[in-house]
Amino acid sequence: MKKLLLILLAFTTVYSVNAQIQTPAPSPSSKVEQMVGLTTVNLDYSRPGVKGRTVFGDLVPYGKVWRTGANARTKITFSNDVAVDGKELKAGTYAIFTIPQADSWEVIFYTEYGGGGAPAELDETKVAARVKAPVYPVPFNVESFTIDINNLKSNSATLEFIWEKTYVAVPFTVPTDKAVTAAIESTLSGPGFNDYYAAATYYLSEGKDIAKAKEWMDKAMSMNDNPRFWQLRQQSLIYVKAGDTKGAIKIAKKSLADAEASGNADYVKMNKDSLKEWGAM
Repeated sequence: MKKLLLILLAFTTVYSVNAQIQTPAPSPSSKVEQMVGLTTVNLDYSRPGVKGRTVFGDLVPYGKVWRTGANARTKITFSNDVAVDGKELKAGTYAIFTIPQADSWEVIFYTEYGGGGAPAELDETKVAARVKAPVYPVPFNVESFTIDINNLKSNSATLEFIWEKTYVAVPFTVPTDKAVTAAIESTLSGPGFNDYYAAATYYLSEGKDIAKAKEWMDKAMSMNDNPRFWQLRQQSLIYVKAGDTKGAIKIAKKSLADAEASGNADYVKMNKDSLKEWGAM
């Protein structure tokens, strides 16, 4: 009897699991990823429908903070610092709240982006930026609330909100020119420490032209005012392989001292073993 009850319970459990019905969400979620210049912008929001209702001034009252969508707070993420209507926004994630009016919206970027709905009262210390944007009438009905990023240029774009017969756009700029200019200047000025160091250690590990590896490593170290023990270790190995044991010993002693000061037992042992092998201990 007990076994029969267990079997019936198992069947009931399987049936209840399989009997679950999935229905579409009334306000489907949406994710948008857009590159603006060299900056990635991500949007995460839900899209309520008009469904025959009057939206602005009724469903979404004028003069009150709106979550700007449905369900969880609408979120926007910038991979770099940006400027929204001239106001700086640090890289990161923000909730987007709005205060709609008939002729304009206030668009608010809020640092506390978790949770659902808008707070009863905004904490001004969490308002990262607040901008005002005009409302433009749309000559047709837009059923699903939509946020998008358009007017894409190398250094700017617009964050757009459209629903029912209302269109609002907020311009923002990205630091593309600054990043590209810095990259151009760095590249045209020639290879840096990391380039020479990586080339030298690659030649060492692959048994390639050790004289060239030594030249590149010396060049790298001349660009570094405070080389660390792991970098000095590689330099000493290149020196000894290039036949400059005296130079290798001098560098290995520096690596050893820094490794001891840093408490790195592995590099202390490696340097001591090498110094012993090279006749310095």
